[in-house]
Amino acid sequence: MLVRHRGREPFISPDATVAPGAVISGDVVVEAGARILHGAVLTAEDGEVRIGAETVVLEHAVIRGRAGHPAIVGSRVMIGPHAHVNGATIGDEAFIATGAAVFPGAVVGTGAEVRVNAVVQVNTTLEPGVVVPIGWVAVGTPAQLFSPERHDEIWAVQRTLDFPGTVYGVSREDGSAEILRRQSAFYAAHDDDVIIGDAG
Repeated sequence: MLVRHRGREPFISPDATVAPGAVISGDVVVEAGARILHGAVLTAEDGEVRIGAETVVLEHAVIRGRAGHPAIVGSRVMIGPHAHVNGATIGDEAFIATGAAVFPGAVVGTGAEVRVNAVVQVNTTLEPGVVVPIGWVAVGTPAQLFSPERHDEIWAVQRTLDFPGTVYGVSREDGSAEILRRQSAFYAAHDDDVIIGDAG
């Protein structure tokens, strides 16, 4: 499904493939040779999404662009099923595996790998060629890699990276109620969406 969102429409190269059931919403560009499979969602909320040539976005992956944090995915990238790329830059020939999450302001370098269920935290830079092991967390610039049970060490780095401000536009002191209120209001912009065609 192709959707006009916030007055912007997607552009899909005639040489790209978008499977039935994928959703492409707003200011999204899908370049030649890219393949967007069933159930994937590419949504330019208030920031652009760009999918490079010959990149593959597999089933039920979500790629989201936000203001100040566009989602820019390079060429010949593999985005695995159920992966989540939110306001991040993914370099050419990178691999974002099944269930991996890459948060706003993050940069994944050329040829880097974020393996199954791994996380690249906000405002983190993963250097080219670096591998984040299965289920591990990359945090900081340059990224430090931690196994998930090392929460205190992860938090020691992450707390300096302003997750609430980067992702939700609030301070940590505003609390979760304010985050939820703002998110509800933000996503109400979809009330004005217009379906403009079938993506498949």
